[in-house]
Amino acid sequence: MTDRHTRLDGRAVTLLVFCCFLWGLNQVAAKVAIAEVPPLAQAALRSLGGAALVALWARARGIALFERDGSLPGGLLAGLLFAAEFGCIFVGLQYTTASRMAVFIYISPFVVALGMPFIARSERLTPLQLAGLAIAFGGVAWGFAEGFSRPAAGERQWLGDALGVAAGVLWGATTLAIRGSRLASASAEKTLLYQLAISGLALGVAALLVGQPWAPRLSALTWVSLFFQVVVVTFASYLLWFWLVRHYPATRLASFTLLTPVFGLLLGALLLGEPVTARLLVALAAVAAGIVLVNRK
Repeated sequence: MTDRHTRLDGRAVTLLVFCCFLWGLNQVAAKVAIAEVPPLAQAALRSLGGAALVALWARARGIALFERDGSLPGGLLAGLLFAAEFGCIFVGLQYTTASRMAVFIYISPFVVALGMPFIARSERLTPLQLAGLAIAFGGVAWGFAEGFSRPAAGERQWLGDALGVAAGVLWGATTLAIRGSRLASASAEKTLLYQLAISGLALGVAALLVGQPWAPRLSALTWVSLFFQVVVVTFASYLLWFWLVRHYPATRLASFTLLTPVFGLLLGALLLGEPVTARLLVALAAVAAGIVLVNRK
């Protein structure tokens, strides 16, 4: 039996905030590398590299990955959803900004909150908790609303935004697929390997079919970006995330992911010199209030 907790404890909250920080930085890293590595090829590299690291990690720890446990159908579904999600993200980043992409991706908690009651009745949210989720997302949207009235990224910004919305729906669907299948009792390593291996192959085939050219020589910054995406985000943080999904309520975990776009804006201000506005402070306050409401006993 899986040791599940009914509420988020201090350890879970600390790990979640750290993951959100890494994911906020990931959008910036991906946007930087797209200038030299095509989006689908970049997404395939991060998945295949992460899959290799997960397999080595599991072997070193003696974790069985290929025993028959009935998780194959759920694993195939989760892997294909994962591939579609990151295909949307990386292609969409060509047409919209990293900050706008982050906003639309994080409609995922709504998908999880709406779908989880059909999987686990114990995770049904109360009206007050749903209000908290809405307040948190509203705060995030307010923090980025300053650029919504003008297509700062170009005429096809709508396409990148639409792909961001699709990625958010697919992320939520992936979480539901994990919790609603035999993957809910599988190890975090096996769950992650399914998604990375299947998505890496699917995205790799898509990259070959599209045939987008690479830069003749990759810069040091691009190499750092790829290392961060593969080792830190795709391997370490996702392994941690799926462990959390296995042991803690998915709806409450999903509410914390709304911190990620706020971290993205903070990191943009720190690394790229973007201004920190009053809207960001409103977003931080709203996210904090929403998380408190969602996690009330």
